[in-house]
Amino acid sequence: MRKINSLSDIREMRLLKRGKKRLIKLVYGRTFIMSALIILQILFVVALVDTLNRYGPYMYMFSMAVTVISVLHIFNSDSDPSVKLSWLLFVAVGSPFGALFYVYVRSDVGHRRLKKQISRILKYTSQAQPDMSLTMKAIEDCRPERSAFAHYMNDTCGYHPYPVTNLKYYPLGDDFLPDFLEDLSSARHFIFLEYFIVSEGQMWGKILYILSQKVKEGVEVRLMYDGTNEFTNLPHNYPVMLEKLGIACRIFDPVRPFVSTEYNYRDHRKIAVIDGKTAYTGGLNLADEYINATHPYGHWKDVAIRSYGDGVATFTRLFLESWNYQANKPMPEENRYIEASALYGLLRTEGDRIVEDGFVIPYADNPLDGERMGEQVYLDILQTASDYVYIMTPYLILDETMVNALTYAAKRGIDVRIILPHIPDKRYAFALAKTHYRELLEAGVKIYEYTPGFVHAKVFVSDDRRATVGSINLDYRSLYHHFEVGLYVDGNRVIGDILEDFQKTLDKCQQISLEDTRAGGFRNRFDRALGAVFKLLAPML
Repeated sequence: MRKINSLSDIREMRLLKRGKKRLIKLVYGRTFIMSALIILQILFVVALVDTLNRYGPYMYMFSMAVTVISVLHIFNSDSDPSVKLSWLLFVAVGSPFGALFYVYVRSDVGHRRLKKQISRILKYTSQAQPDMSLTMKAIEDCRPERSAFAHYMNDTCGYHPYPVTNLKYYPLGDDFLPDFLEDLSSARHFIFLEYFIVSEGQMWGKILYILSQKVKEGVEVRLMYDGTNEFTNLPHNYPVMLEKLGIACRIFDPVRPFVSTEYNYRDHRKIAVIDGKTAYTGGLNLADEYINATHPYGHWKDVAIRSYGDGVATFTRLFLESWNYQANKPMPEENRYIEASALYGLLRTEGDRIVEDGFVIPYADNPLDGERMGEQVYLDILQTASDYVYIMTPYLILDETMVNALTYAAKRGIDVRIILPHIPDKRYAFALAKTHYRELLEAGVKIYEYTPGFVHAKVFVSDDRRATVGSINLDYRSLYHHFEVGLYVDGNRVIGDILEDFQKTLDKCQQISLEDTRAGGFRNRFDRALGAVFKLLAPML
């Protein structure tokens, strides 16, 4: 393909017909059928319970036994205290339904197969990871204060540190798209894309056109997106349409109308890997609002980061792990992609060049491995900061651990600043965020709202030295329930670009004061009530 001089050079491709009546799509689409079947299942369960209630004394004894056992189990679990409190209240007030629902959730319905598959894949792909002992030694020598953290990331989940040579930060999706299209156009071997949201429009139309052309040139193209797209963006047969173009497509956990807690865990990752040399991650999905082609919530503030060479092996590994989650078994030849990515990085970082410009650790969070990696990275930054921690996040739905980390950092003199949206995409999430404002502000945390619109960026930057950019929100779903991804950066010059972006974004924000949080201030009574209710339920959502 010829070099891209401007976005107008790229044609758009769309597989769905425009102007289709939404009512017809709703009534005859798979979403309507699945929703109807799920409702029928719920009605069946309610009818069954009503029938069993005829045996009053026996049902009472049974429900009391289940409630007591559930309370004991919750109290002795290793969950966060706020999670325990929410479940305890839900079980006590909602007996017997609350207790039965807790038993259902804890029974891990639908997860056992997935857990076994993930465990097998992780063991398999780790065999193709490069030997990073030289980098670990260099970190111990050059950055001894960070070697413990690097060992934790490496030893716990196999997220290796890599020396850095080339990173680029994009403060907006508008800035990201031209380079992304250029890199896609330059692909010679393979393109791997894994995104939470894919929606037809200008952005995906240009990407899809390039992908269709690259397939004709012999480039292997794979796309994976989350199953919730079938409810909002894409029809069930969209992968078939892509297959006709030569693009391999898989849906992560397609939502089927049967009862399973498996659907609570979604693939929220954003990963692009091109030829094992270039990788992108961040908060950007493949939809028009992310490049401000549409404005559902004012100006959309989002970011991405590009890694060239080093560290791409881990992003390749993460994509292949997700790609094979739904398969019966990983294919033996898959590791060749990881090995090719690792070889490329290692060839460029030999000898004295190791960690001379800092290091990176691409990492992921997996809700089924018992290790909250995303939260641990955020906590480490807060707990080891000596000057400041600046944060951008779309949501602020915090557990007790994160609240304590933020307030303690501020109380010990760290300049903690958080940028949040001023125009929310979800009213309940906005109301929930505001329930934390007073406690954080009283501790000295500074809170700002981005007045032009919605902030979707997930960024921490600290002390001119460390940062992380990825898909991980400050909410329960990201920290507990989703498959997530991020790039931790230590000592690289790109941190200056991240800091500059934060300062420029701050200039477009209004600062929230304690006075704003008082009754009759910036929240109406309904929002305060909504926030209070959802704060109680947030750990279970």
